[in-house]
Amino acid sequence: MIRAIRIALVCALAGAQPAQAVFHDDFYDRTLRIDYYHTGNATSETVTLDRIYDSGTWAGSLVHLTDSPDYGAYRVVLRDTTDGRALFVRGFDSYFKEYQTSSPAHNGIRKTFQESALVPTPRRPVNFVLEKRKRSGGFGEVFRARVDPGDVSVIRGDQPDPLVSVIRSQISGDPHTHADIAIVAEGYTESDRKKFTSDLKRFIGVFFSVEPMKSNRDRFNMYGVFRASAQSGIDEPTHGVYRRTAVGCTFHSLGSERYILTEDNRALRDIAGHVPYDAIYIMINHHRYGGGGIYNLYCTFTTDNQWSEYLMVHEFGHSFFGLADEYYSSSTAYTDFYTKGTEPAEPNITALLDPAHVKWGELIQPGTPIPTPWEKSGYDKIALEWRPIRKKLNDRVAKLRREGARAAEVRHAEQEYDRTDLMYAERMHKYLSKCRFAGKVGVFEGAGYASKGLYRSEIDCIMFSKMPHRFCRACTRAMNAVIRWYSE
Repeated sequence: MIRAIRIALVCALAGAQPAQAVFHDDFYDRTLRIDYYHTGNATSETVTLDRIYDSGTWAGSLVHLTDSPDYGAYRVVLRDTTDGRALFVRGFDSYFKEYQTSSPAHNGIRKTFQESALVPTPRRPVNFVLEKRKRSGGFGEVFRARVDPGDVSVIRGDQPDPLVSVIRSQISGDPHTHADIAIVAEGYTESDRKKFTSDLKRFIGVFFSVEPMKSNRDRFNMYGVFRASAQSGIDEPTHGVYRRTAVGCTFHSLGSERYILTEDNRALRDIAGHVPYDAIYIMINHHRYGGGGIYNLYCTFTTDNQWSEYLMVHEFGHSFFGLADEYYSSSTAYTDFYTKGTEPAEPNITALLDPAHVKWGELIQPGTPIPTPWEKSGYDKIALEWRPIRKKLNDRVAKLRREGARAAEVRHAEQEYDRTDLMYAERMHKYLSKCRFAGKVGVFEGAGYASKGLYRSEIDCIMFSKMPHRFCRACTRAMNAVIRWYSE
């Protein structure tokens, strides 16, 4: 009762919204970064705390504290130590979770990953809880620890790294009511600084050329964050190439040739923490096709190939909006990424367990058959034809580089790959555009790395293939909801 009266008085005197008053009753306008280690394999996992940092303004909402979008395999929860109520909830996915679906993890190999939870700094000790989504629905607790923000072990202060510089590319307003995006440089040396500035301007333009970001530009704050790498580019293990870089990104993550991630979470967070951020882009100075995106973690993309603009937008669909990959014909590092018989949490794919209540059902025109037939066999034929050709061309480039071939010979092999890749992408796009239900919302089989049993809402989308320049309507609707969530 006393607490309720206090909130009412704050609201009456300061004109604050009740939810904002709750924030200031429970939290300081600061960020607590909780670093921990996540260890295990396909059937086990353990969590241990590492370090805790109190630093920087809280970038998130003062209103949306416990109503996080219901995406992600995990969620972080701050609970009151006296009555157990949730003070803060945020869903996320992790590198560890992806590792759990890989062949090494299924073979019992345990591995450790660095992870961080960003939460508003509580005014008193709280229980820090990690929960994992259960197959049967809901969440189960994985880890719990009492965290005291006043403990002497908490690392404090906003001491900037003099080697890090910030470009305030677009500041639309208060971080609490805007989506704050940090674009971190990777593989740019000091002599590449001007290139980073140019790339930053170019890709922010790309970002806001696509809906729904285009119509919501004034809801975003965009920052470039630069720390010079010792060498240009990033690691390419299959090519025998290794680089010393700012955040340690590498191709061939989880054994997938084009998948780029970093395991140096601490370095990334230290650099990104020079600005208030809700999401991180890692912009990579490299000409090869590659990228990756994990929900509420970060996304990566390379800047200098024919698909860079697509990569920049597609990977953000994963990391910020919680969208699933809709493609199924490309090779991946995962084994049964989505559990059979379970509805995926992502808003743009479905297992169609309840055909009468499809996630995006209100977008489907009456009379559209569910599931919706499409010319899948013809598409599969083109995709399967391309797969061994792609592998052969990729293997040739890798072999030439490992063996120290002349630069002209390597460049010729790379150009042959690019030409062939574009040719097949155009063939597939042309085929999809002529399908009977092209441009219509339905329930089309083939999504989430699975040819059977998972479905997407349209025949083509940025989350399905490289050629379209728009997100499907199911994706767009979900994206608009996330943008509003961050900017209200």
